[in-house]
This record gives sequence, C-alpha cells and structure tokens, in this order.
Amino acid sequence: MSFTGKYELQSQENFEPFMKAIGLPDDQIQKGKDLKSITEIVQNGKKFKVTVTTGSKVLTNEFTIGEECEMELLTGDKAKALVQMEGNNKLVATVQGLKSITELNGDIITHTITMGDLTFKRISKRV
Repeated sequence: MSFTGKYELQSQENFEPFMKAIGLPDDQIQKGKDLKSITEIVQNGKKFKVTVTTGSKVLTNEFTIGEECEMELLTGDKAKALVQMEGNNKLVATVQGLKSITELNGDIITHTITMGDLTFKRISKRV
C-alpha cells in the first residue's frame, strides 16, 4: 500500500494540552489550533518524504524505513529517529520519548503521538 498523496486535516484531539506539554508557546498554539494543515507524503520504496504545511509553517522530514535519521520536531528541535513499518499500512517511530504511529486505511491517515499518558490524534483525508 502506498502512502503517496496529499492529505487534509479533518479533525484532531488533545491539540492544546499536547502542544503545551512539548513546550510550544501559547501564541503558536492559539495560531495553530484552527488551521487546516496539509500533509504531503512521497513514498519511493522504503524512502519517505513527508511535508506538513500549516499556515505559513512548513515542516519537512525525510527518512528510510529501518535506518536512523534526523527529524525536525514541531518545536523546531532536531532529534534522531528510527521509523519502522508494521504490516503494509503503519509507520511507527520513536523520537525523544514520543511514540508516533501513522496508519493508512483507504483514503484516511490517522496520526497518533503519545508522550507518557497524553495522546494527540490527527485524522486527515486524501485530497
């Protein structure tokens, strides 16, 4: 199953408490909470390029399944990450104590990030 495509954010849960917990300033949280982000994924075999555009902020990360890489986080920090594939529709990464799961089902991508007992969930639909 290919992840390649553009996905528009449909809904999100726990945005504000999660962003506060990872240290984003309140003004950025307020600006970002109502913006509809677009995620563009390009998959070429085990190589991925993920670009998330939220308003004027663009975050791009590239990685290869099973190889350590450096990723830019929502805070702007960079951290080492390792992304694994589970089955043919789930990407699992652990970065700085955060567990990120991106699951593709048909035209819907569900992205769940967990830090301790706080979970942030985003649901996006292919456009």
